[in-house]
Amino acid sequence: MTTDASCHCGAVRYSVDTAPDELTSCQCSICRRHAGLWAYYSPDKVTFAPDNGPTDVYIWGDRALTLHRCRTCGCVTHWVAIDPTYDRMGVNARMMASEVVAAASVRISPGPS
Repeated sequence: MTTDASCHCGAVRYSVDTAPDELTSCQCSICRRHAGLWAYYSPDKVTFAPDNGPTDVYIWGDRALTLHRCRTCGCVTHWVAIDPTYDRMGVNARMMASEVVAAASVRISPGPS
């Protein structure tokens, strides 16, 4: 069953083939501040709408990930690994319908500071 998600204004939209079973509440210094609730997928399992609005990108720390947020409403939507061979990305499940999020278990990850 496809799960659709979008930022608050709808400019950034994506879908995944399956709803997440588990979500990660990362407690690193950035995720803790923007309240990301991450579902992890292979990048080829996440489909962004062809007319997606632009995102701003933030790179920090060990420079392994690019964090994306909608340029219009500011919602953090996803992260992508800088290394193109890394077969994992995170999508912010807070962009999904509340019933999708409620059905998943949440793991608290200490994350680096």
